Amino acid sequence: MRFDMTDLRLFLHVVEAESITQGSERAGMALASASARIRGMEEMSGVPLLDRGARGVRPTQAGDALAHHARIVLGQMEQMRGDLQLYAKGLRGQIRLLSGRAAMAHLPEALRRFLIDHPTIDVDLEERQSPDVVAAVAGALADLGIAADTTDTGSLETRPFKTDRLVVIAALEHPLAGKGSVAFRDVLNEPFVGLPSDSALQGHLATHAAREGRQFKLRIRLDSFEDICTMVASGVGLAIVPDIYASRYHEALSFAVVPLSDTWALRHLLICSRNFAALPVHARRLVEYLSAGN
Repeated sequence: MRFDMTDLRLFLHVVEAESITQGSERAGMALASASARIRGMEEMSGVPLLDRGARGVRPTQAGDALAHHARIVLGQMEQMRGDLQLYAKGLRGQIRLLSGRAAMAHLPEALRRFLIDHPTIDVDLEERQSPDVVAAVAGALADLGIAADTTDTGSLETRPFKTDRLVVIAALEHPLAGKGSVAFRDVLNEPFVGLPSDSALQGHLATHAAREGRQFKLRIRLDSFEDICTMVASGVGLAIVPDIYASRYHEALSFAVVPLSDTWALRHLLICSRNFAALPVHARRLVEYLSAGN
């Protein structure tokens, strides 16, 4: 029974996505090729590895066993590549880094310095929701992740990355403009502009609104903070966004920024790993850059 690294990576992507189609996309492979590889793995192993249903695929018991060993093998291979880079000039290393949306705005400067200082190392950066970041890192589908501390990180090891403060933004003519701070409960009667329903931030706000016995009313959902800030500046409604995005756009778009006074509005972003000490050398170096200045 012989599976190559491509087989193992593909199988883990399929298991994570619960879909051969999405798994093949994440692996950068044509669907027909991915399906053929999965069938070939099942033929070689002599047992079904996936249960196929109308809503996707799930690993069988044998598939769970394969996924477990695949994570170990791929993790060891990546660590070997990183360690060899110290001695083999020209050997390229790659780090898979997943990040929640709030952390993405903080990453460019640290990554810029890291990539300049390490020209033979590449970073595969992908935005995911914080719970998905944690699940992928725990499942060995990423070397590192950055997630908000509002997400349960389980058995993962964590280190501080940045602090993320939530603020209310409003049109300059809104009565809220000019206030030193405001409590979340005091703005819940206002119409809001927000992110899609599956965003971690929107879920976070909906949870706190429910604790106040209220609903978080959204006039429109948009995918980007820039578009949200544009809508707010035009007077469409209020929005609650990370301070780093408000700072980025408020001067050009002319809107007011008012800090939320609630204690939960201050979130801590965490670097996550299964085991920092067991990371490949180049991944450990990236952690040093991400941790600098905290």
